[in-house]
Order: sequence, then C-alpha cells, then structure tokens
Amino acid sequence: MSDRIVLRVGESLVAGGPPGTAAEPEVAIGEMDGPFGSAFANLLGDQVKGHSRVLALLNTDVMVRPPTLCVSKVTVDDVRYTNILMGTVQYATAMGVLDAVRSGDIPKDKADELGIIVSVWLNPGIVDVENLDHQILFDIHRKATTQAIHKAMTFQPSIDWLLENQDKVVHKYFEKGLKGE
Repeated sequence: MSDRIVLRVGESLVAGGPPGTAAEPEVAIGEMDGPFGSAFANLLGDQVKGHSRVLALLNTDVMVRPPTLCVSKVTVDDVRYTNILMGTVQYATAMGVLDAVRSGDIPKDKADELGIIVSVWLNPGIVDVENLDHQILFDIHRKATTQAIHKAMTFQPSIDWLLENQDKVVHKYFEKGLKGE
C-alpha cells in the first residue's frame, strides 16, 4: 500500500490550438476518508447555479476512479457552453485522470481511496467558434488534466526551481497590463 496522500495540488496550462481551446485545470487530490473527502462531498452536494459540479465520466453512467469532480471556473449560462463543458471537456478530464493512473502518477492501489477535484477552465468564447474541432479541444483538455495531476503528485515546480527562476518568469498577462491591453 502506498503512503497516505493527504492533499496534493497542481495546475497546468495547455494552449496552442485554435482560439478558445486552451485548458487551464487546477487539481486537488486527497484521501476520501479525511478532510479532503468532506470537501469533495460538500462540493458535490452543494450545487451553485452557474457553477454546477459534475463527476468526470467516460459516458453518461461510467464514472472514473479515482472519483473526480469537475467544477467550472466560468459561470455557465449558455446551452452550447454547457454541452461542450459537460461533454467534450468532462470526457477529456475523465480520460486525463485514467492516463494519470496508467502512468503511475496516481497509484492504482489508491484509485478507490483518493478523490480529485478539478477546477476546469473553458474559454467562454468557445460558444462563438463556428466549426469547433472537438477532437482538438478534447486532446488539449486531456493533456492538461494529466499534466496537472502529474505536477501535483510530483510536487512540481519544486521550491528550488521556483527560487532559482523567480526573477526569470514573468506572468504573460502582467506584461499586457503594463502595455494597457
């Protein structure tokens, strides 16, 4: 049996596809029999209009393990956005979780003991993309989910890397703010 995983946190940003397809999930991973499990159950049971929480599913009745809760970072108020989020992105999230188990980032022997909360970001402008390539959107969100889990489980970036690169990394929107964009 693997060591206890109380709480791990990670994030990822995968862009480079057509407009609106970037993914920026943030994940929290922990044991379901402690404080993390209480948070998971509270989120699932305390639904908020415009920010529904749904389990990551392979299909309408096939939940992944570890149980994974998708929480939208964007207020959901458009039918097309809802269908994309609760279809392509939800499915991509589920597949990313299974990829993380397959790769060993999530120990297989912990799949019934852990839970994952994924804060999902889907660009609201996606509703205006006329010929949305769902495969590209799926691939980007799957990769981002897998990367976020990997970073959480391997404590990336390390504090040493952060301290060494603190003055070399500049937030991309900071520079745009300086330019008045």
